[in-house]
Amino acid sequence: MKQKLEYKKILPIIKNALEEDIGESDITTENIIPPTIKVNAKIIARQHGIVCGLPVAKEVFKQLDKRCVWRAKVSDGDKIKPSTVVAKIYGSARAILAGERVALNFLQHLSGIATLTRQFVDATEGKFEIYDTRKTHPGLRILERYAVICGGGRNHRFQLDDMVLIKDNHLLVCKYKNLPVEEILLQMKNRLDYTTDIEMECKNLRELRLALKIKPDIIMLDNMDYDQLKTAVKIIRKTLPKCKIEVSGKIDLKKIKKLVNLDIDYVSVGTITHSAKDIDFSLEIVG
Repeated sequence: MKQKLEYKKILPIIKNALEEDIGESDITTENIIPPTIKVNAKIIARQHGIVCGLPVAKEVFKQLDKRCVWRAKVSDGDKIKPSTVVAKIYGSARAILAGERVALNFLQHLSGIATLTRQFVDATEGKFEIYDTRKTHPGLRILERYAVICGGGRNHRFQLDDMVLIKDNHLLVCKYKNLPVEEILLQMKNRLDYTTDIEMECKNLRELRLALKIKPDIIMLDNMDYDQLKTAVKIIRKTLPKCKIEVSGKIDLKKIKKLVNLDIDYVSVGTITHSAKDIDFSLEIVG
């Protein structure tokens, strides 16, 4: 699944990153390189992985030199190996040197997310889908979730107003304040527009019984052991056959391979955005 970046939304991210890295000016480059010098450069992959972030890297250089020429040699979502040239650039030497680190930082981080996502997707054997979570780095969510798509994953809710997701802490507030949780949840369901999806997180079979009374669109089975999951999935499929089933909670690649035996719809994985290891790239001046 391909997804285009919304440039109006990513431009502030790029501008902030450049301001953070450059400050008032690149005093090293400006005291060595004349302003009229133009050069050719190439960005090279140093590891195997899935490339992601080429449009972002391009925009970094365009912000510093509107006339620079950018030629991507691969596309976001493509597999790469060491020594793959992912892009060639021609333009102001000052701009290329000043933008190098910011462009590579975006490229290596987003490629790391896309690469780890692809590993999880491949491990599913096509039995269910991999979704991201809101466990993203502040200010980078739009880019990190784009990287998930490039890796073959799907996006969960982007922000809190996208859908209802009743989690354990919502239930705990009701419990400790003696609020009638079942009544409250049913009233909430009646108030909402029918197009608003409702998801409920269940950590045990007791919470699942409450969810079955509410009849949400999605039930999230969170941090259950495998035997609990088997039982919960069987109950949901029998009681609410149209309900989507999500599994979450400290999911790694080993657990994913075991989940292929369950009749579930998707697994949400925070690891792919909050703990992905960067893919190494370098920029070389070639003439």
